[in-house]
Amino acid sequence: MLPFYSIQKEDLQKYHAKDTWFPLQPVSADSEVQGKVHLELRLSEVITDTGAVCHKLATRVLECQGLPIVNGQCDPYAAVSLLGPSRSEAKKTKVKRKTNNPQFDEVFYFEVTRPLSYTKRHFDVEEEDVDKLALRVDLWNASNLKFGDEFLGGVRVPLKVLGPNGVHEAWYFLQPREGGGRVVKVEELGSLRLNIVYTEDHVFSSDRYNPLRELLLRSASIQPVSVSAAHILGEVCREKQEAAVPLVRLFLHSGKVLPFLSAIAQAEVNRTQDPNTIFRGNSLTSKCIDETMKLAGMHYLQVTLKPIIDEICTDHKPCEIDPVRLKESENLDTNRENLRAYVDRIFSVITASGVRCPTVMCDIFFSLRESAASRFQGDLTVRYTAVSSFIFLRFFAPAILSPNLFQLRPHHPVSNTHTHTHRHARKHTHMHASFKESYMAAFYEFFNEQKYGDAVKNFLELISSSGHWDQKSIESPIMLKEGVMIKRAQGRNRFGIKNFKKRWFRLTNHELTYHKSKGEGALCSIPMENILAVERLEEESFKMKNMFQVVQPERALYIQANNCVEARDWMDILTKVSHCNRKRLSTYHPSAYLNGHWLCCRLSADTAPGCTPCTGGLPDNIQLDVDGDRETERIYSLFSCYMSKLVKMQEACGSRSVYDGPEQDEYSSFLIDEPQETYQTLKLVVSAVQTLEQRHTQYRRDQFKKTKIGSQEHPIGDKSFQCYITQQSESTTYSI
Repeated sequence: MLPFYSIQKEDLQKYHAKDTWFPLQPVSADSEVQGKVHLELRLSEVITDTGAVCHKLATRVLECQGLPIVNGQCDPYAAVSLLGPSRSEAKKTKVKRKTNNPQFDEVFYFEVTRPLSYTKRHFDVEEEDVDKLALRVDLWNASNLKFGDEFLGGVRVPLKVLGPNGVHEAWYFLQPREGGGRVVKVEELGSLRLNIVYTEDHVFSSDRYNPLRELLLRSASIQPVSVSAAHILGEVCREKQEAAVPLVRLFLHSGKVLPFLSAIAQAEVNRTQDPNTIFRGNSLTSKCIDETMKLAGMHYLQVTLKPIIDEICTDHKPCEIDPVRLKESENLDTNRENLRAYVDRIFSVITASGVRCPTVMCDIFFSLRESAASRFQGDLTVRYTAVSSFIFLRFFAPAILSPNLFQLRPHHPVSNTHTHTHRHARKHTHMHASFKESYMAAFYEFFNEQKYGDAVKNFLELISSSGHWDQKSIESPIMLKEGVMIKRAQGRNRFGIKNFKKRWFRLTNHELTYHKSKGEGALCSIPMENILAVERLEEESFKMKNMFQVVQPERALYIQANNCVEARDWMDILTKVSHCNRKRLSTYHPSAYLNGHWLCCRLSADTAPGCTPCTGGLPDNIQLDVDGDRETERIYSLFSCYMSKLVKMQEACGSRSVYDGPEQDEYSSFLIDEPQETYQTLKLVVSAVQTLEQRHTQYRRDQFKKTKIGSQEHPIGDKSFQCYITQQSESTTYSI
């Protein structure tokens, strides 16, 4: 069996957010234990036949719970021993067959032979005697195998736990056998390096978090955003990721993630001097957008990339094009063609996936694009690089390089095919590529064609489409799809071929138009803001397949595509570019309005509200169950952990308010635009955190008083034994 290392739950906090080397240990039956045992100990004074006074210990083994099942069976029994300098008396319970929750309820008596002095109080036991005696209870699985019974776990109970009345009753976690297993030198097994992130939340009722939560949510509307509580959290945390995770989840839960991200992104753009470095650092903005994409885009990522990644990992075609690394059995031209085909496939599936990009991501990309274009008006490409730095470098590229981390593959691929293909695909999908290796520069020439650049540009335009139509005048229309379809005018006759005509349809991010033929002027133009719904049309309406409808304020345009795939593609992309329309319908009529009534609901008014909920045409953007109170609690924990930095930031604000000279080194790490306003926010944050800290302290005190260590819910273990002794000493005083 492979070696392992186990960490007690109560020790996890010590290793939080730290890289730690742990020595691996051998696996043995004695080290793998689970379950708990219920014991009752009673020390009684008895007078022997000779008249001597001695004590007897009555040990009652009541029951066990959660014992491990060994080789498909569990036939447990308990072995009970009294341990001391010269004692080793062992007694056994009956075997309980076919259960890992045995009910024993058996009592065993052990004689303590040291008589007591008559001058001492009743039931007193000398301290040295108690310290030297302990009860040992081991659980075993009765086995018919020749190797003997299997150890299930045990517990050692010092008799000093006995109270003033000589009685102790408690549940205990079973522990590994002391000194069990083969002795193996640590260096023989090696070590394991882990970075553990451990959180444990004690969440109060929602009203307790209102002051801190409201302070955080106001961050989206405060100007400048650098004086906000959310920005301050990013400044004091050691890693921006720590702050980004709960902040994004809280703002998503509150429906304010877009204004918040737009505000911090705008502030970062304003601080950026070189458009080539926009959004390239690990700032709070970058980490927050990363986290939002991870939450909102996981389904999108899997639908887009999983099929092609599965194919690449299954094919195992060689793709190495570095002449130095080429194997003797491989052909460079063949490898280059394998790689070119795979990269082209990955490129195609990504640039064709824009219609599936979640709405919240599109809204964020639009905000980034407009902020960058406004800040660097002389740079015509910055509107694209602002978006590509996220969608390619921070979204698709990590998933391509480590598909196992995004549930695209069960394990990290070890195939050279995957390594080379995905490395080159990542470089290719980014808009500007430069290579140190000459063989890569030559390979890149395969894709240095206008059609690839246009595909990337159209993809970026589509996923950053504006839902705010007052911006349309500054956008150049991008052609998204075109082709021949059949359209029907809104006529009155149910039948009549004259109502159906073949037209050339053309869709841009501004409008849908149709023409008599390609290249001619538009016969009709439907602005994006007038598309209220895009839905299927039931076949029964006109006895025609592959029909869908574009619903407008005054009427619906009925269209027939060439096949079901084309119909789905047109519906998806039309829905995508019109998803932000403020007047989008929530219901529609799935059948046509003919002969004075709707065929679906039979209502006669052509303006009657729809009878069927709209499908939206796109998958839900975020299926996320967020507990806003829990995220606020986590943010409180971060503020509490970094309280010293909050105080230091207050000092920095005071220093900058009264001193205009060179900045002191100890304050230089903080980004402070408005010292006085930032100081006021810090005061509010500290006050809210201190109030919650007081509530947590009181809660811990109350819980300690209520918690009965040794109960079935809180069994005694190695770490909790001292707590049990402390609790006992606080609740009663006795001498031992």
